[in-house]
Amino acid sequence: MRGALSWPFLRLYMLTLLYFSANSILNVIIPLKGAMLGATNTTIGIIMGAYLFTTMFIRPWAGHVIQKHGAIKVLRTILIFNGCALLLYTFTGLEGYFAARVLQGVCTAFFSMALQLGIIDALPDQDRSQGISMYSLCASMPGILGPLLALGIWHTGDGHYFTVAMITIAVLTGVAGYSAKMDKKEAEPPSVQSERGATMFQSFSQLVKNPHLCKCSGLMLTASIIFGAVTTFIPLYAGQIKYGNAGIYLMLQAGTVVLARFLLRKKIPSDGKWRSSFMMGIMLILAIAALSVSFSALGGAVLFYIGAVLMGIAQALLYPTLTTYLTFVLPQANRNVLIGLFIAMADLGVSLGGVIMGPVADHSSYSFMYLICSILGVAMMFFTYDRSKKMAV
Repeated sequence: MRGALSWPFLRLYMLTLLYFSANSILNVIIPLKGAMLGATNTTIGIIMGAYLFTTMFIRPWAGHVIQKHGAIKVLRTILIFNGCALLLYTFTGLEGYFAARVLQGVCTAFFSMALQLGIIDALPDQDRSQGISMYSLCASMPGILGPLLALGIWHTGDGHYFTVAMITIAVLTGVAGYSAKMDKKEAEPPSVQSERGATMFQSFSQLVKNPHLCKCSGLMLTASIIFGAVTTFIPLYAGQIKYGNAGIYLMLQAGTVVLARFLLRKKIPSDGKWRSSFMMGIMLILAIAALSVSFSALGGAVLFYIGAVLMGIAQALLYPTLTTYLTFVLPQANRNVLIGLFIAMADLGVSLGGVIMGPVADHSSYSFMYLICSILGVAMMFFTYDRSKKMAV
């Protein structure tokens, strides 16, 4: 196989799958454990949001450190710290969970920057969207079985199973990372990446000044708020729905993401042209997904699971489409820096999905919170349409 499916890239995808396996379990266990300990939705949202909120702030230095010390050396180091974070979950309470989420956020900043930008820089234009989709696919694959495994661990009431799961994932990820061999051309960012740490914050003005980046970041930030609200509160909301099951919901969503990203990877535009109807369709699917989840409190499990499938389709298409588009339209001189900002907006959105929507759920209901998410999706449809006429490439 060649291109995005060649062996060097397949090794990176497998490492990605192992690395993100822990989160598929933790995304279910942490909210359930927090609720059992009497934490409010606001507190649970802050703990869950600490992960990607930290990742967002660490990204400016990640590329610089990777370029200075080498991708393999940095990768092996962060896998040690990631293992320590996973061990923290096994013997601490909510305070320890918060610290572990922060530590995981630091590790993920380095891990994802090295792999995603390495894929972007190594692949030719026509394969770029496939590489991004495959990376995202492997990051999503653990979500198929992970939630069901998490619920199984939770219902046993035996903390030893959770401990064994975290240790196993930490060891397997470490072994995979230490045995990986990256070719510099494929796995490391180019020399311009060394400027990331010094120029990232100076480039924040481009979020407003650059119309391409502004449009894509606004869409990704808003959509990620919805994704974050789902990740954080579905384990708690599912219990209010007749025949609702958080594990099945998250499995359906993740399975749809994986299937859609694989089957539709060649359909994602990879020519630098903005297609407003395509983007409006994605945001419409996202809005309907959130609305289905909201109304499932009255309509039951069928609407709940329909929302899961639609949410998965939107999630599968949105990120790789916007990322690929930006790789073509952003200036080459600081393209990676600006893409780093875009990825940071995605991180911020997922974090805010827990932090902002937690108080909304506390003062109203989960159903009303997801209704607001649906309204946000509709608003982004109009944002896409209004801006696309001017910004079509």
